Amino acid sequence: MRSTSVRAELRVLRREPHFGRLYATRLVSQAADGALQVSLASAVFFSPEHSTDARAAAAGFAVLLLPYSLVGPFAGVLIDRWPRQRMLMAANVVRAAIVCGVSGLLLAAGGTGIAFSVCALAAISVNRFYLAGLAASLPHVVRRDLLLVANSVSTTSGYLATLLGGLLGLGLQALSGAVLGTGTSNATVALAAAGGYLLAARVVAGFTEPGLLGPDVLTVPDAPASLRAALGEVVVGVLAGARHVLSRRPAAYALAAIAAGRFLYGLSTIATLLLYRNYFTESGLFRAGLVGLGQVVIAGGVGVVLAATVTPSATQAIGKPAWITTLFASAALVEVAVGLPYTMPALLVAALLLGFVAQGVKISVDTTLQETVDDSVRGRVFAFYDTLFNVTFVAAAALGAVVLPATGKSVAVLGAIAVGYAGIALVYGVASRRLVAPIIPAVLDAPGGEAATAPLTP
Repeated sequence: MRSTSVRAELRVLRREPHFGRLYATRLVSQAADGALQVSLASAVFFSPEHSTDARAAAAGFAVLLLPYSLVGPFAGVLIDRWPRQRMLMAANVVRAAIVCGVSGLLLAAGGTGIAFSVCALAAISVNRFYLAGLAASLPHVVRRDLLLVANSVSTTSGYLATLLGGLLGLGLQALSGAVLGTGTSNATVALAAAGGYLLAARVVAGFTEPGLLGPDVLTVPDAPASLRAALGEVVVGVLAGARHVLSRRPAAYALAAIAAGRFLYGLSTIATLLLYRNYFTESGLFRAGLVGLGQVVIAGGVGVVLAATVTPSATQAIGKPAWITTLFASAALVEVAVGLPYTMPALLVAALLLGFVAQGVKISVDTTLQETVDDSVRGRVFAFYDTLFNVTFVAAAALGAVVLPATGKSVAVLGAIAVGYAGIALVYGVASRRLVAPIIPAVLDAPGGEAATAPLTP
């Protein structure tokens, strides 16, 4: 009966025209993200002139992610101040211009130099800002009761679009390398990504109704304030968003759990990158290097699709907190049972299962935030959410630089990751059950009718 309900919700969702346009711009822009990521990864981590060890990989991620982590909450305030459809369109146009610059720098000097690092950082920063804006806009185009299904469809399809864009980028890279020479392949892929961002901007331009995507109350100042006053206002807004999250305990617990999980995921990512760069060798269908890493991403994509299929029904059956707890506990088992062999086939299985875990958790957390956070601070909360993703990932990369060998193979680190996932499951499971427990007596004592059938999970 629950699966029938999910199918019915999907049918309703397909008839929402504004959701369709928001969904389309996500798909186009994230496909462009995939192509850009192939271009940057090939230039920075897998080019012959770059030697990659744990410290170099950690430094690369820190340069690309940490600066945005400092400005992300400030960008969130803008998401809550200005019409979001205009912000989304402008973000795509700005990204296209920046990536054109990245393409020129790749053509001139490869993935080296301060100018290249600055442009790559800017492109990634705008991208994260854009995704936060999409998440904050979603509750304006779907009903509250459809949010979980909408998140399942949107985030999973976006991931698959990124994967498809990456595969197309690899194909274009090979084609342009054969026709124009290897020195132009990464620049060509980046230029194609810029074209994708312009197309996404064109899709967003179809939102013609002012204020359709929120925020509900626009607070555009009548005149530009001084820089100090503007920065002070932003800081106050960020703190207000943080206080709001802390006052919504389901949201606070969910953010803490996914941030801890992201830390462990970052440590696994650095290890996997090093394994495919410095440890694995070609073995039949299983490839090392960038192509082998692409196989890992594809396997993870299969897990993401499965999670999108299962999560709506699972959360209806046991609630979002219990589902998040189950997923993290499963991740601990996967790390030990599938990770320890340190073979490419086993790692692909692990990628599939952990992709399932990560996407199931993300869908549940996204929906929890959208349900419990007020629209007036939603942009700030999602920008802060994204910042947590970056900070914890870079912190994991920094730890990996200290504890991982150049090959990426470490049984001790793998065991620590497994213990970490088990710890998240335990702590979050206990905290979320304590949050729900006080509600139960009130519901049991309630008279018949709607109050008696109220959901027991946040």
